[in-house]
Amino acid sequence: MPSLASFTDPKAYHILSYGTLLGSTFFQTFMAGPLAYMCLPKPQFSTLQQKIFPPFFALQTALPLLMALTWPGEKIAGAAGMGVMRQNTGWRGLMEDSNLWTALVPIGLMFGTSLLNLVVLGPATTKVMRDRKHQETRDGKKYYDPGPKSAEMQRMNSSFAKLHGASSMANVVGLAAMLFYGVVLGEML
Repeated sequence: MPSLASFTDPKAYHILSYGTLLGSTFFQTFMAGPLAYMCLPKPQFSTLQQKIFPPFFALQTALPLLMALTWPGEKIAGAAGMGVMRQNTGWRGLMEDSNLWTALVPIGLMFGTSLLNLVVLGPATTKVMRDRKHQETRDGKKYYDPGPKSAEMQRMNSSFAKLHGASSMANVVGLAAMLFYGVVLGEML
């Protein structure tokens, strides 16, 4: 039976942070987002995404920071009766040269791509969506209605597509880093 000492062990919080990050990213990317897109009318889907993405990107940004602070380091042989010991733990250990490609870069990518979505791509995409809504009123038709679109609506649709694509690419790069790091973490534990 595990002891309650695990509650004070940073490794436990590292694993919980990683699991929450990977699980929430996988769920939002491959389940919740696509299902909402298929099931909801476009205006309701848009409203839902505008409400979900800021806290989702904030969570995606905060969890890699927590992972860096609780990084478990490397196992070393303990003295007789001491069991397994660890060295280079926490954010200082993460900065060691030996951890550059296996830990620092993947965790940095997770953080960086999420921060990019939180402070740049997400807000810019939302702004284009709101501007597009106003343009719909001026044009008298929805951005997705068939037929010719005004030059301004075409520009906004193009801008939205580019921003959405960049945000999706950042998310995929972050997810790839999460999956890579999961293999690294599995080897460390």
